[in-house]
Amino acid sequence: MISTPDQQAVDAAITSRRSIRAFLPTPVAREDIANILEVAARAPSGTNTQPWKVYVLTGDKKRELTSRILAAHADPELAKQHTEEYAYYPREWQSPYIDRRRKVGWDLYQLLGLTRDNKAGMAAQHGRNYAFFDAPVGLMFTIDRVMEQGSWLDYGMFLQNIMVAARGRGLDTCPQAAFTQYHTIIRAVLDLPDNEMVVCGMSLGYADHNKIENTLVTEREPITNFVKFVD
Repeated sequence: MISTPDQQAVDAAITSRRSIRAFLPTPVAREDIANILEVAARAPSGTNTQPWKVYVLTGDKKRELTSRILAAHADPELAKQHTEEYAYYPREWQSPYIDRRRKVGWDLYQLLGLTRDNKAGMAAQHGRNYAFFDAPVGLMFTIDRVMEQGSWLDYGMFLQNIMVAARGRGLDTCPQAAFTQYHTIIRAVLDLPDNEMVVCGMSLGYADHNKIENTLVTEREPITNFVKFVD
């Protein structure tokens, strides 16, 4: 098959997408954010249910959310009172998943010069999630509680569309399940209705390529390890 400009552009947007953990303060135009979300909403969903709802945080509201979550995160006893509403990760880890999880974690910490005994440093790095890694835009995603597992699959396609559309515009993102622990704080700050559940957050902005954490490129398995062609 001959490569076309459209194919090259789509492939470049997908393969250049990475979880960025340090952003420039450069503002993102509201029109660009709206365009990204409009494009992303073309994601497929079962019987066109479109189960996504998005809160775009900038300015004072974003700072308020960050401040309140970091205050809870900084106090170990207080942090224990905040638990996730749904299990993102398996309750019992097995290989190869735990191996991949550990590798990406230690690869990041090594870049940052954090050793295994530097618990405070690792906690501080984790806390940067709640500042949206200094991105100028924070996105918070919710779903109606009546929706079931299929709608969560649809939601993943919507999130991927956002990240790919952002790359097509020279922007970067970091999807963040870390926010789900503090869903009660998010609910209070955003005045969420009771029927909405927090799915995740996402940082959006321009990557700071001078930060070493942004040199991290995670590995992917070759397709021979997860694909079987059946004739």
